[in-house]
Amino acid sequence: MQDLKQRTFGFAVAVARLIQELPFNTVNKAYANQLIRCSSSVGANYRAARRAKSDADFIHKLKIVEEEADESVYFLELLLIFNPGLSEQINYLINEATTLLRIFVASIKTTRSNLNKNSG
Repeated sequence: MQDLKQRTFGFAVAVARLIQELPFNTVNKAYANQLIRCSSSVGANYRAARRAKSDADFIHKLKIVEEEADESVYFLELLLIFNPGLSEQINYLINEATTLLRIFVASIKTTRSNLNKNSG
């Protein structure tokens, strides 16, 4: 679990570094503002999920992480269209966000399954 904590933190840092490299224009500013929030929210909400009071609370908090990771992919894809010169960096981040998203979805499914087994 510690690895995932560090990985989500690293994702937020890498996104922030990308944003610092973007040319300043109206489109980049709008998308970057959204991206900086959702990408850092992935790690922040994952940390909150680790402190969940119950399995149901854990699932609820991880669903927020899932939404923020998916939103990060969306804004990265938009930035890719308008910044093809940064495609290598952006594609790397899209892949990382997608991988994180898959991990969180799998964790939600596993926790739900375990919750259902224990309650039945």
